[in-house]
Amino acid sequence: MCGICGKLNFDSEKAVSPALVKAMADTIIHRGPDDEGYYLSGPVGFGFRRLSIIDLATGHQPLANEDGRVWVVFNGEIYNYQELREFLMTKGHRFKTQTDTEVIVHLYEEFGEECVEKLRGMFAFAIWDERTRALLLARDRVGIKPLYYHLGEDSLLFASEIKAILADPEVQAEVNPAMIDRFLSFYYLPGEETLFRGISKLAPGNYMVVREGRAEIRSYWDLEFTHSTWTLQEAEQELERILDESVRLHMISDVPVGFLLSGGVDSTAMLNFAVGKSAFPLSSYTLGFSAPGITDERPYARLAADTYGSEHHELTISPSDFRDFLPQYVWHMEEPVCEPPAINLYYVSKLAKDYVKVLISGEGGDEAFAGYQNYRRVLWVERMKALLGPLSPAAASGLAAANRVLRSNRLSSAAPLLRLPFAEYYYSRLSTPFTFFNCQFRELYTPDFLQHVDKSESLRPVTRYMHNSDRQGCLEQMLYIDTKTWLTDDLLVKADKMTMANSIELRVPLLDHKVLEFAASLPAHFKVRGFTTKYIAKRALKKHVPAAILNRRKTGFPVPYAAWQRQELREWMLAILLDQQTLKRGYFERKSIEKLIAKDLQEGDASKELFCLVVLELWHRSFADWRGRHEINEEIPTLSVSK
Repeated sequence: MCGICGKLNFDSEKAVSPALVKAMADTIIHRGPDDEGYYLSGPVGFGFRRLSIIDLATGHQPLANEDGRVWVVFNGEIYNYQELREFLMTKGHRFKTQTDTEVIVHLYEEFGEECVEKLRGMFAFAIWDERTRALLLARDRVGIKPLYYHLGEDSLLFASEIKAILADPEVQAEVNPAMIDRFLSFYYLPGEETLFRGISKLAPGNYMVVREGRAEIRSYWDLEFTHSTWTLQEAEQELERILDESVRLHMISDVPVGFLLSGGVDSTAMLNFAVGKSAFPLSSYTLGFSAPGITDERPYARLAADTYGSEHHELTISPSDFRDFLPQYVWHMEEPVCEPPAINLYYVSKLAKDYVKVLISGEGGDEAFAGYQNYRRVLWVERMKALLGPLSPAAASGLAAANRVLRSNRLSSAAPLLRLPFAEYYYSRLSTPFTFFNCQFRELYTPDFLQHVDKSESLRPVTRYMHNSDRQGCLEQMLYIDTKTWLTDDLLVKADKMTMANSIELRVPLLDHKVLEFAASLPAHFKVRGFTTKYIAKRALKKHVPAAILNRRKTGFPVPYAAWQRQELREWMLAILLDQQTLKRGYFERKSIEKLIAKDLQEGDASKELFCLVVLELWHRSFADWRGRHEINEEIPTLSVSK
């Protein structure tokens, strides 16, 4: 696991500054504190920071082919590199290291741009081919590893993190105001755009070729739902086999590997499959809380650790820990994401740092096998609409009336869905037309800022993916949209940035593309059956996960931030949201923010919205307001509040 960066000047006579590449690499030293390396040749420059995990002695980058005319910088892990290495040696390629990085160089020599299709793993890399004067940038299939770029008139910059691109004084940290509403519409920022004008994300499953000042982006992979003829028993057996294989490949390491335990099915299963697959002792890590309304994950994590013999470590954090880390959270995330459990991930990976460099988590199982309750709820709503036909609006009115009597949240959430076509209400797992930022945005925004708001543009990533999957059933469409948006631009941003902030590599076996393709081949009733979500996975894992964990209600990785915001953190939060510096930005009406705060204090159901607004303001203070961006380094801006 590493950090990469670089610049290509389109004028072949204009050399890249060594000092600039060094400054870019210095901003991401946390991604690779073990080593650094550089390649500069006229108009191109590569920078690299290394976290040593495989081939500790000879894994230095940038790395070249035999004649020194093809160079690569690479972030990630290629899990089938040994198989590919053997194949390439039969083709006459000569290797000087044992690294997966060198496999990429020779694979490019053999297959050109199509080399990405041969790779199994998580990756973001850049290849400079001096023979063709072409730069290739590539990102793995689901976006486990990040890759940002700035395409200007005279040059292209790329990096694992936006801070490295901002190290170039020619790049301005300007806010893209249209993306503010997109962030608030989804609680994260789906799509290729970022909040920085002119800085983009290379989409997962894509690569970019830059030649003679022109850039072309091409797709090499997409998630396709093609139903197989598996019987239920055959599918169970195949799922066990492919999970065992994926975990075995993800255990490849020359350093110890630890496990993040959330107390749930997926992370416990990963630990089970890892037993006997490492020369190092296994260790596990979790974080929990003893708070009203919050399930403490620690007893379930301890049960998993005791069952499979890992050396277990755990901790909890306080409201002040949560508050004090938030400016750093925004600084490391770079993209605004409303993800309070990310703070848990930061602290638990900080704990693990004293013992391991690699962690494995169960991220991705719910998106692959339909583990969230909203999938079940939407399926039932769509089936009800099919049965009721034109009577659906009347049924919606009946549910709304019943809700007023029974005060049922389930009835309340189902009623509006009956009135709309599926394509008009499913934005992502977190967002619908009925969230505060989607249905009351005209009340929230100032008249001046409303001129920058275009809901069709805000929703464009989802409408595009909805169109791409319109021949599928609604479950497949939900899984496809969430894999392409929520998973990539929320969960995996959090997973990468929070662990790399502590110089930890996070691996996710359930997001191996072979696992995802297998899951996509299964019919919907293998995933959601009756009231059971993740049906096939639970059947296949019943031999691998203790019953107390397998049968418990899903809780995720909770943090009691909502209660903290109403109690211990209330004054701190109010000071940020009602600060003159915040209000002078001209985005929001003060009375609307005050109304939202009062609503949360009285009813306790606006915590997520308030957290979003706090994150957005801290983002501005960390990046948009911060001067001296040509001297960006690891110093994190401090939080100040004016009265």
